[in-house]
Amino acid sequence: MVNTSIGHNVRVYLGLGSNLGIKEANLAQALKLLPPQVTVAEVSSIYHSEPVGYKDQPWFLNIVCSAYTDLTPEGLLDYVKHIEVQLGRTLSLRDAARPLDIDILFYGDQVLETDRLIIPHPRIPERAFVLLPLAELNPVMLHPGRGETIGQLLSALSAPERVKKRKWSSLYTHDLLRKPSGHLIEADEDQPQGQQG
Repeated sequence: MVNTSIGHNVRVYLGLGSNLGIKEANLAQALKLLPPQVTVAEVSSIYHSEPVGYKDQPWFLNIVCSAYTDLTPEGLLDYVKHIEVQLGRTLSLRDAARPLDIDILFYGDQVLETDRLIIPHPRIPERAFVLLPLAELNPVMLHPGRGETIGQLLSALSAPERVKKRKWSSLYTHDLLRKPSGHLIEADEDQPQGQQG
């Protein structure tokens, strides 16, 4: 059962990734399933990125969206995990291939650690595929607890994974842009980011 406890209309940042099935369609469908409990404000470009951890699997498509919600952090976690299941995710090993993964990156300026949830997401400073789309949306946002901006964290990455920035397909941009509160970031086609091999 999805916990829908009411919070206080806080701004959140979510990281979405997919490396199974029709990956871009999975991301677009996840964005459409977020309302009504989560109102999407902005959506980044897509980033085609190599897997982290377990390498023997397809590359990911990753995005970040900013949004507003009245859900508590735990309620938001339950809500996005329910969307993952709706789009075919099953229990698997950590870092295994999956049709959809949704991570809570930031929940306002809260710093939170429970048995189920750590906010901000603890691996943000290590991941180019998260920092690059975050920097598109809000490069001057401060990371709570670290006192550094997203742009500064991105500049400090020592050995980023290979990531390539690309546009959304026209098959999906129309539906995404129809959202009254949504703004889609337009990328340059196949613009490389990070280290290329």
